[in-house]
Amino acid sequence: MRAITRWALADLRTHRGQALSIVLATAGITVALLLSAALLQYAVSPWQRLFTETQGGHVWLRTTAGTPTWPLSGLDGVQALSGPFRTDSVTVRLGAETAALDLRAAGPHREDIAQPKIAAGRWLDGTQGDGIVLEQSVAGALWAQPGDTLQIETGGTSVRTLRVVGTARTAERGYVRGDVPGVGWASPDLVGALASAQTHPGQTVGLRLADPGDTDFVVQRAVAAVGPDHVLSVSTWRDARSAAEGDNRLLGLLLRIFGLGALLAAAVAVTGGVSTRVLAHVRDISVLKAVGFTPGQIAGMFFAQHAVLAVLGAAVGTAAVQIAGTAVPGPIGEAVTLWQALPGQSSSLVYTCAATVSAIAAATMFAAWRAARIPPIPAARITAPGRRSSARSRTAFRFRTPPSLVLGWRGAVHRPGRFAASVARLALPIVMITVALSAAATLDRFQHPPERAGLTAQLTAREDGASTTGLETRLTQLPGVSGVYPATEVAALVPGQTRTITLRGLGTAEHRYPFAAAEGRVATAPDEAMAGQGLLDAMDVRVGEWVRVTVAGTPHILHIVGRSIETEHNGMVISTSLDTLQEGQDSLRPQFYHLALRPGADPAAVSRALPQASDGRLEIRTTAGPADELSPIRGVIAGLVAVLALIGLVDLSTSITAAVRDHSRDLRALRAIGLTPRQTVAVIQISAAVIALAAALAGTVLGVLTSHWLIDLQGRSSGIGAGIARTPALMTLLLAGGAVVTAAVTIATLPALRVVRGRGADTGITIY
Repeated sequence: MRAITRWALADLRTHRGQALSIVLATAGITVALLLSAALLQYAVSPWQRLFTETQGGHVWLRTTAGTPTWPLSGLDGVQALSGPFRTDSVTVRLGAETAALDLRAAGPHREDIAQPKIAAGRWLDGTQGDGIVLEQSVAGALWAQPGDTLQIETGGTSVRTLRVVGTARTAERGYVRGDVPGVGWASPDLVGALASAQTHPGQTVGLRLADPGDTDFVVQRAVAAVGPDHVLSVSTWRDARSAAEGDNRLLGLLLRIFGLGALLAAAVAVTGGVSTRVLAHVRDISVLKAVGFTPGQIAGMFFAQHAVLAVLGAAVGTAAVQIAGTAVPGPIGEAVTLWQALPGQSSSLVYTCAATVSAIAAATMFAAWRAARIPPIPAARITAPGRRSSARSRTAFRFRTPPSLVLGWRGAVHRPGRFAASVARLALPIVMITVALSAAATLDRFQHPPERAGLTAQLTAREDGASTTGLETRLTQLPGVSGVYPATEVAALVPGQTRTITLRGLGTAEHRYPFAAAEGRVATAPDEAMAGQGLLDAMDVRVGEWVRVTVAGTPHILHIVGRSIETEHNGMVISTSLDTLQEGQDSLRPQFYHLALRPGADPAAVSRALPQASDGRLEIRTTAGPADELSPIRGVIAGLVAVLALIGLVDLSTSITAAVRDHSRDLRALRAIGLTPRQTVAVIQISAAVIALAAALAGTVLGVLTSHWLIDLQGRSSGIGAGIARTPALMTLLLAGGAVVTAAVTIATLPALRVVRGRGADTGITIY
């Protein structure tokens, strides 16, 4: 054991550069994987991000008014309290819309725990007694914006008028009509005045826990502490997270695939690097066997040596992310900051480091097993027999092709197995980069132009219930508006289904809504309809079939002639003309209007002009698309591309360094038979460029095919439907491929210069 330890230490001292490269490569891959985990958490869970930023409460208790809450602060596991807030249950009305609301008393200074994050407008300042701040989900349901006026109802009686001063986001469960009331904040005086008309006023208190895993236990103790008879309702952070995570299915699977791809690419890169280093010690291993080392001792020595280097590299990478990760500008720094505050961050660190070290250990075990099989006496290097040049080489020389170009090409491809392995290792991160670029291109499809994705209407206008005689004509005459389409949405029942679907009436027979058909054709005749993928799956029907739906007892028989891309209601939408719906229900009137804008028109400018054209009787909202909701993913995609590029550079550096070392004597022989130093450097650079170019081509093609399959698969499973995937622009792919080749040439320059500085050697071998 002492001899093994002494040899291992001597080997590390002798090959400090190789040992340092293993440590740095492991550290780089660990950094890449940790950043990938942080970016995935940052993108996939916006609720978690909001919870962390606002110091959200893990448990919320609604109790009767006057219930003592001071015992809650003394419970084990309770870190801090938010409140108690005096709370009234009221009904708010804005135009024709109403919503149930828990109105909480709040002052001008927000608490540190469970602090609402302002989304629009401002917080309460204490000077406006009738001001109210609405939680964003209930504000959206009411079409409320800062400056709007609400009517507060208690017991069916209108008490007073309030003015919306702002909207805010919280990590609590959002508003669900008929199920979960929304949240609003007003001055204590206002809440007290409303409470006088209430028969059951209450209060709300939030608990932030030291360990979220103790939620169930703390809830039991909290209810016992305040008295079960005084507790009206309990909600936890798990309820809020479960309700919020349903909105992220479009990107969750895709980003997790990026993470798995990064881990696989890292494992392949490390495997190549460790195997190359072990095989470089063939002569040393033969000597060790000759002096008495057993195969088991040699295998164990190499395994322990590289395991120590891997652990050291993983520790360096982890420390770098923990210390300097938050200082990185852009989404990466934001992701690391959020990630460090998450409850499960420590376990993520351990799992990532363990995965990295395990990958290196697995690669080392295989390489060490090969090392243990090396015979005690190394085989002499036999002079390779002369071979006739290939037809392509002779043709190239006949046309006076530079020798460095021909020799560089032959140096890369003359060993097909090694060439294919190098290309495959480098192509893997390129595949994932191409998938990431395709995801960005798919998001762009919903914005430039949105009509191609079925998002023809960029603005939605809703009337306040007054007469709309001539309104459609006036809206059409507005500058920038190219089309006005009356619309309505109703809940419909499908035979054999226990849940409802959304039935839309869009446009009229004279002004057909310009659907975008992803499959089939656009509806043009009465009783024809467009369906989303979610509806087709739920009803088990295909394009071309007839379906029967029921609205308030009135049946509608529709012919599905095409599939549209539906980004709302999980694709459980069927759309036809408004005229078709009115055939069975004469009283049905448009609920809102979709406004299509002319090319180049500014939606904000048109939105400002619309209230004037309607005498202030219209509320305007920008039509939201998936690209708007997923806008943070663009920065995340850029970060993932950087992470994958780092892994690719590590693998590229390992492959090139190994190739130069394996062929160093051949390259010196080239120098000895007359190649100039510049030509010798060019041979190495061209060989590296050939490998990089082949990997770029293979990775790009496979990446495009993989991205289309993954994105369409996710679109189909989420109800949006297939056909949404888009290929990145050709120029983008060319720039990415050019960057790979340029990086390969740059990385190959340094080892090439080292070879040039060496002296030529008469190796006694035949070159090509």
